[in-house]
Amino acid sequence: MPINVTPVPTLDERINDIRLRTARIVNEDILPNESRLWGRPAGGDGDGAGPAEREVLREQIREKVRAAGLWAPHLPAEYGGMGLDFLAHAYMNEVLAYAVGAASLFGVVAPNSGNQTILVKYGTEEQKRRWLLPLVEGTMQSGFSMTEPENAGSDPRSLTTRAVRQGDEWVINGHKWFTSNGKAADFFIVMCRAEDPSGELGRPGQMVQIIVPTDAPGLTVVRGIGVWGRSDSDHCEVTYEDVRVPVANTLGQVGDGHRAAQDRLGAGRIFHCMNSIGQMWRAFDLMVERTLTRQVHGGLLKDKQFVQGFIADSYMDIQAARLMTIDAAQKVDRGAPQARTDISSIKVFVPAAYERVVDRAIQVWGAAGVSSDLPLSGMYLGARTLRLADGPDEVHRILIAKNVLRRYESGESWAFG
Repeated sequence: MPINVTPVPTLDERINDIRLRTARIVNEDILPNESRLWGRPAGGDGDGAGPAEREVLREQIREKVRAAGLWAPHLPAEYGGMGLDFLAHAYMNEVLAYAVGAASLFGVVAPNSGNQTILVKYGTEEQKRRWLLPLVEGTMQSGFSMTEPENAGSDPRSLTTRAVRQGDEWVINGHKWFTSNGKAADFFIVMCRAEDPSGELGRPGQMVQIIVPTDAPGLTVVRGIGVWGRSDSDHCEVTYEDVRVPVANTLGQVGDGHRAAQDRLGAGRIFHCMNSIGQMWRAFDLMVERTLTRQVHGGLLKDKQFVQGFIADSYMDIQAARLMTIDAAQKVDRGAPQARTDISSIKVFVPAAYERVVDRAIQVWGAAGVSSDLPLSGMYLGARTLRLADGPDEVHRILIAKNVLRRYESGESWAFG
């Protein structure tokens, strides 16, 4: 079933045009070819097509995307992207997320896309020439190395990987895991605590992000970590033992590390939620489509009150999640000070709603719902993972409560309007 995208009266014509043209490619080129493009709808068996055939089809779609001016919405025009503002990109994301793998065919591939954004904002001209341009051109891959197995990922203050300055070099020691794209990456952006005895680069213990080539001596990709019962993945465990890189590989200034991570994660949380809404939309369409055709106990599923309840509850979940996310995106777009509270709110609410919507769709599809013939099983695991990724629910709930209490303690009430 194609995604049904119509113009939103409150949006400007440019954003509506982007959404409609994106939906056209998703409906005409990606949805009919999902199994041919990826060998599976979402993690299942292949369709018999070989890797070369799939890559030819992917490149044909990428060329169509480029010709339509829809390539790399997150990048400035000078680096070959669309130069979209934050809100327009968010609206485009919900359409892209409807089809399996569509974002990658539009030049948005995590973690490369997030690293590209950080390099655009914090990178020197030399760093952009050496690392960003090859990343944009597709001749390099990258990873993001932040989380540590011994320390709580929800508490960045607990990170212990250290970069000690010795002359014109950083010497890095630490242990990371869930480093994204760990097997294919040519370089990682690594979050460290900086120690500069000279004091030139700031006081000791401040956070810094450093570009580290993956072939640097002392960097070892230990393994791809198995997730959700699979024996392997490209989220890797990595050790750094006296890894030396030039101080010139520092992204921004010492002390910018945490802010750079929040720049990445704050926007990423909005985009994750818009992606979730696009997938909820797909799951909802699949569920309703099934109710119109499946006969059980003498009638169609659509006439069963339990199933009608599923449809109503999922409709409410999607509408609430979508409106909350758009509201948060609008606040981020205009720099509203309360945006952080709204980002945390959607980070808790949307993945939970996503999980509920997909769960109902699986129930309606029965055995087929958990099979690899449909994308629902992959969506379900993704929804559950999002309750941990970019900060667990509990941390975001605490932040919401603290922000609300701080307002009331200052003598104000909360302004929900």
